[in-house]
Amino acid sequence: MDKNKKIRIGAVVSEFHYDITMMMLERAREHAQFLGSEITQIVKVPGVFDMGLAVKKLLERDDIDGVVTLGAVIEGETEHDEIVMQHATRKIADLSLEYDKPVGLGITGPGMTRLQAEDRIERAKAAVEAVVKLHRRLGL
Repeated sequence: MDKNKKIRIGAVVSEFHYDITMMMLERAREHAQFLGSEITQIVKVPGVFDMGLAVKKLLERDDIDGVVTLGAVIEGETEHDEIVMQHATRKIADLSLEYDKPVGLGITGPGMTRLQAEDRIERAKAAVEAVVKLHRRLGL
């Protein structure tokens, strides 16, 4: 494997809490470039729960080396946020294993307030870093 190869990353971004998730996308793009990689495809989905199919479609592509998921699941009056996160993260992990490509979890929550979500925007960079590191370390 060529360690200098530019890793091509797909991003699946939740439109729910758009102002937060679009800032997360910008941080992810900047960090990918800093790491010598590039976000080459972006798919916007209505919410975190809707990410599974978009992640799968990106992982099926030969021109995508890994995927980063970006979203913010903010606590509401019910336990809906916990259910959304549990199901979405399980599916995301399963897809990574099914397609043998890294998927970075850049979804913050559950159980956080809007202010906490804003404070965690920078966590998008960690998701990109996870994809790049896994891709390089596993020689994909």
